Amino acid sequence: MARPQSVIAARSVVAAVACSLAGAAFAQSGDDAATRTYPDRPIRVIVPFPPGGPADIIARFLGQRMSADWAQGVIIDNRVGGNTAIGAQAAARAAPDGYTLFTPMDTTLVMNPLLAPALPYDALRDFEPITLLTRSISLIVVRSDGPATIKELIAKAKSNPGRLNMGAGTITSRLGALMFAKSAGIDVQLVPFKGSAEIGQAVLAGTVDFALDSTGTSLPLIAAGRYRALAKYSNRPLPILPDLPSLSMAAELPDLDESSTWVALVARTGTPHGIIGKIHGEVARLYADPEIVERFEKAGISPVGSTPEELDALIRSELARWSGILKENAGIKLKLE
Repeated sequence: MARPQSVIAARSVVAAVACSLAGAAFAQSGDDAATRTYPDRPIRVIVPFPPGGPADIIARFLGQRMSADWAQGVIIDNRVGGNTAIGAQAAARAAPDGYTLFTPMDTTLVMNPLLAPALPYDALRDFEPITLLTRSISLIVVRSDGPATIKELIAKAKSNPGRLNMGAGTITSRLGALMFAKSAGIDVQLVPFKGSAEIGQAVLAGTVDFALDSTGTSLPLIAAGRYRALAKYSNRPLPILPDLPSLSMAAELPDLDESSTWVALVARTGTPHGIIGKIHGEVARLYADPEIVERFEKAGISPVGSTPEELDALIRSELARWSGILKENAGIKLKLE
């Protein structure tokens, strides 16, 4: 209801307030009813990456479990392009009813707002946080016949300035790769990819000499003897590869402590809080199951949940952190596609 003009009879003010309260009560009643019956039709989950990558893997697994628990179909909708902006735009235009969910990454909610001059969505205003889903550890990988250590890779790059290609997918990964090259003092060419599946094909085909990629897609190739991991781009433990050194230690580059990607689950802003809570509770329940956690970890995915408030705080803190890093490394040129 529109706000009354400053000059208005007291009786009209009382009437306006009464109408407003009645409207709010009706809306709350509608929200409660929607929450009680949710979900009563199929749910669509927009994934801004091609099939096969970490965001797609985790979305499909959760979708299968939600479908089984709620007896409703969960459709995975891969909307690729624009450094996740195409998927984000579709999610930002969806109805705020909980039947369209979105799995944004750090690229979507942090790097794009910092680097892109114009976006078809607002990272902070268009989406309602539900939960963090995973925070990966990126690996520096080569083909199995490539250099045996990160120092050998750096030495090879220094012996062949400008001739080695370096692959990376997300904006965060590309920036992390460029920071590695800068810190190591090597001249290499960055080759951007739309997703992890394409990176794997390029490494195996020799199109790129090494890549910064997620554990989720790297581990099967490592286990099959087709990939070699040289270092993890993090100082956090990686239980599935306990002997893999961190990049900061193996390359003696202490400033390179972390370049990781994360995936979250959000809904359109305005989605009833009861529905947000219901979805969050479903994910939290699944993450409390040791068998599910083990299944994720075997796929190289670290299931990391959060409350909606914690996810909101993470997004805002990462915006501040990467804004500072970009200012400190203004000489790094990152091409957005």
